[in-house]
Amino acid sequence: MSNLSNALQLRSVHSQLPVTAYFDEALLTREIETLRASIRAVRRSNPFHIDAWVILPDHMHCIWTLPENDSDYSNRWRALKTHFTKALINQPRPKTAHPIWQNRFWEHTIRNDHDYRTHMDYIHFNPVKHALAPHPAAWPYSTFQKCVARGLYDPSWSSPPTTPTDFNMGERP
Repeated sequence: MSNLSNALQLRSVHSQLPVTAYFDEALLTREIETLRASIRAVRRSNPFHIDAWVILPDHMHCIWTLPENDSDYSNRWRALKTHFTKALINQPRPKTAHPIWQNRFWEHTIRNDHDYRTHMDYIHFNPVKHALAPHPAAWPYSTFQKCVARGLYDPSWSSPPTTPTDFNMGERP
């Protein structure tokens, strides 16, 4: 695990459930390249290490490690949401459309190695939890394969040893 003094935190962000045909519940995965470009742009100006990330059609979870003496997660999220939204501005959208993002995000500071592992597992198992993939390796929008390459997971891993029930990571039921 990364040094806990670097303020490792888990973030969960949801897009809103828009009413327009274009900005639907699959926005994040449909616009995955736009989202990835936004992440790269924010990381260039405000660096952070991605420990884990999963992008689902309407929300995402991630664990970031910031540089030492830096705990400004909120401005990074604001920049990411702004960059992504501005990239979509030129696409057809009714003036009455709802905002893309919820105003808030759920956060949790990782407390120890067990907490880190529990949240890593939760993030990578999330597509299975939402019936989007039969196992974590089958979901293309996560860091699971990179974590396998780093030796953090066996390629056949398919569920946490215990399913955490004491936290919901900010997700809708």
